[in-house]
Parts: sequence; C-alpha cells; structure tokens
Amino acid sequence: MADLRLVAGLGNPGTQYADTRHNVGFMVVDAFAAKERIDLAPSTRWGCELGKWGDILLAKPLTYMNRSGQAIAALTRYFKIAPEEVLVVVDDVALPLGRLRLRPSGSDGGHNGLRSVVDHLGEMFQRLRIGIGASPGAEEMVDHVLGTFAPDEERIVREAIQRSVEAIKHVAEHGITSAMNIYNRAETS
Repeated sequence: MADLRLVAGLGNPGTQYADTRHNVGFMVVDAFAAKERIDLAPSTRWGCELGKWGDILLAKPLTYMNRSGQAIAALTRYFKIAPEEVLVVVDDVALPLGRLRLRPSGSDGGHNGLRSVVDHLGEMFQRLRIGIGASPGAEEMVDHVLGTFAPDEERIVREAIQRSVEAIKHVAEHGITSAMNIYNRAETS
C-alpha cells in the first residue's frame, strides 16, 4: 500500500470561480483543512495554497485548472513524493451529482486539470472524482463547469464534500483499495 503524502484539490483561483462546479476540488481541501484546523497559506514558491496534516501536504494549485500539474510536480520533486503517494481531488461531469469515485491510477478522462497532472506525473497517481452532474451539451460544457450549483443541488454537494473529507482520511489510514470499497458505492438519498 502506497503512503499518502500529498492531497491536491484542483480548481481555479479567484473569487469569480470560488463557488463554481469546477472548484469542487478546492472546496474539499478547504473543508478538510477547516475540519482539521489547518491553515492553508499562499506560497509563491510553489504556486499554490499549502498546509500540512501530520506528514501529509494539502495543496490547492493557483496555476489555474489547466496548469495544475506544474505546481503538483514542483511539490513532488522538492519533497521527493512518488506519484503513487499523491491524491488529486477533482470534479467530474461524467458522474451523477454528488457521486464519489476513487481510483489508484488512470487516464485523464477528458479533464484538462487531470491532463495537466498526467503530463507532469504520468497516470500512476490516486484520484478522487466528485460528480458535478452532466452538462446539457458539449457546447454548454464551459458554462456548466464554470457555473454555480443550483439551490436544489447545494445540499447534495455539501454532503459529497463531507464524504470526500472522510474518504481522504480513510485513504490516509487504510489505503485506496479499502476506501474504494466504501466510498465508490452509489449513495442513497
């Protein structure tokens, strides 16, 4: 079982993106930091907000979604973190709203943020995808992911963020396989 040494939530910096679907990765890292009373501080050296939970780094790359891999790769090189020790938290339009999917490795699945990380680390990093609901069509994809959640979606998203925090702790304590067996199940309402 690979140790977990870096949790990186993907998103876009700036208040105009703060509550958008594409920033669910940031929201999860923020919720984790709040629950564990961890301060995330901006670091110009690493191009991210950074905090520490025991021996595990928490990061929110500030390089914008499509260049997330730059900040993550810089952290892994400096701190000598293997790709297998990285967990990337990201939104996923292919999953139903609020559904979680943990994987030990894989492709980018058409996600530009994951593509950037794959370009820098290869495919052997862990990932936690959070369903943000499907876009009405390919033409509306950008508006969908950069849009905010509807009022009737907010409760589902809040619950998914809390389950994601629990899933990250489970990965840290018991490994990705055990976490997959628990958190990849379809959630019942």
